[in-house]
Parts: sequence; C-alpha cells; structure tokens
Amino acid sequence: MFIVPYQILLRIYFPGFYRYIWRMPELPEVHTTVTGLNRVLRNKKILDVWSNYNSAFHKNKPNIKNVHYFTDFKKKVFGATFLKAERRGKNILIHLSNGSTILIHMKMTGHLLYGKYRYVPKEKIWCAEEAGPLQDPYNQHIRLVFNLSNKKHLAFSDLRKFGKVFVFPTKELHALQDLSTLGPEPLEKNFTLEQFEERILRRPRAPIKSVLMDQKIIAGIGNIYSDEMLWASSIHPLSRSTCIPKAFVKLLFKEMKIVLANGISFGGDSDSDYRNIDGDIGEFQNKHHAYRHTGEICFKKSCGGIITRLVIGGRSAHFCPKHQKIFT
Repeated sequence: MFIVPYQILLRIYFPGFYRYIWRMPELPEVHTTVTGLNRVLRNKKILDVWSNYNSAFHKNKPNIKNVHYFTDFKKKVFGATFLKAERRGKNILIHLSNGSTILIHMKMTGHLLYGKYRYVPKEKIWCAEEAGPLQDPYNQHIRLVFNLSNKKHLAFSDLRKFGKVFVFPTKELHALQDLSTLGPEPLEKNFTLEQFEERILRRPRAPIKSVLMDQKIIAGIGNIYSDEMLWASSIHPLSRSTCIPKAFVKLLFKEMKIVLANGISFGGDSDSDYRNIDGDIGEFQNKHHAYRHTGEICFKKSCGGIITRLVIGGRSAHFCPKHQKIFT
C-alpha cells in the first residue's frame, strides 16, 4: 500500500499551516537572542536542568533528545556559571565557566525565554509566573528549562520539537562539525566584496536564491532575508551567480549587509514563532517588501510590478518579475 508522506498531505489540505511551520530563525533572530542572553545570563549559575525531549529516533545520538545523553548533559553543565553567548551562523553558543559550551540551534519553531517559571506536576508543564509577553501562546511549548541561581529560568519553547541542544568542550569549538563547514559571516567587517563574489561563484550554475541560503557558502541567511536582499538589489532569484554582472553583485553585497543589519535593528522577524528572550515579537515582518507579498503591487517606486511566488530548491521565493532582472 502506498502511503502519502504527511508533508504532502499538509500541502494539499492545510497549505497555510504548512507554510507557517517552516520558518527557521535566521541571522538577525539568532543575533537578537544572543544579545538578550548576554544581558541576563552573565554570572548566573546552573542549579538544575529539566527536559521532556525523548525521541526514539535520536537514540544513541549526542543531543538532549536522547534521554541517556541528557543525563550526561545535566552532569556536565550542573554548577557551571554562564560566561557569555555568541552566534555562529544560525547557532547559539553559550560558554560556561567549566570549559564547556552549550550549542543551541533553534531550528524551525524554537526560541529561548528568560523569566520566572513554575512546574505543574499534574500537567507536567512549565508556566511563566510573570504577566506579560511570556504568557504569549507561542511561548507555551517548553521543552527545556535551566534553573538559575537568581531563582529565574532559561526556558526553550519549541512547538515542533525540532531544536538541537548539546554540550562540548570549548577547546574543540573550531573542530566541531556543526560549525567547521559554515561559510563566512556576512556582517563581519573583514568580509569583503571580493570574498563575497568568490563565495557565490562556488555554485556557478545554481539559482542565486539557493546560493545565498547555502550555509556552506555564507552563514546565517535564510528564506526571508534572501528574498528581501534580492528584491532590493533588483536580481531575479533564478539568476545564476556566474551570469550576474559585477555591478549587480556589488549592489547585492551592499543590500545583503543593509537588510541583515535592519533585521537586527528591528529585533528580528516574528512572521512565525520567533520571540526574543523576553517573549516579545520582533518587528521586521512589518518591513517586508517581497516576502509573503504574493499578488501585491511592488513597493519599489514607479515599478508597478506584481509580487510573484515560485518554489526554488524546495523553498519559496517571492520577487517582482518586473524590476528584478534574470541573469542566466
């Protein structure tokens, strides 16, 4: 008997829901989270850790969804003090005083929250005790909780349970497979136009939309911000990097930095689940020019084009076919 994959059924019967669940936090959202963590966690000690992750698929794998690994995880982080957090690509790195680092990848629906929580044994859930944004329904899917020395908590809300968390010796940071394959950081001052051009030419035949989202080429860019930077630089997402004129490559490089910096300044994008550590939404979803504006008139002055959506490499691309030029 042929079984239809659930992803296909979701596409057919619940297209809006399917689009909704696939919204991975990108560079600005992770940056915003890390900034928040550095604001509240420094010098706080870990007194206990709780998790309800338990996946047979992750049996024997080195992450907390493996309950046996989680037992070891607790031992390795217990009693350690938070030193600082940093970002690499879409990964959060939390450095501890005992020479260990916790890596958290929020994946599709995960986000970290800070506040005072209480455990409800009967329902086996954690509830925020503070009024305000932590009460947002998007913040109620608590899968991991760190009890802190100031009687507050660092909680990880993850509706779809896709998040990835593990601990490793900080000295092995540069050899870690999750990080060693990542491309350069697009907002680093030493990331030049020449380096950008060299990186995108590593996939000369691929659509530029896919190239920008390839974490091995450039780290941190995803679906939302690639749409916005291509719209701003007037490049069609199907353009091949080897065919894009140098003047347009230069413009894309410039707009890449502007769009990502704007994403950070507006506190990230909460088009879907993402919330900052206080439980608040970001504002970049109100600044979209192309992303999820299908069928609307292009925002570009005197353009008059209609924003179109197509699927490239399994991901949605939103663009204006009138002013975004295709180079193939």
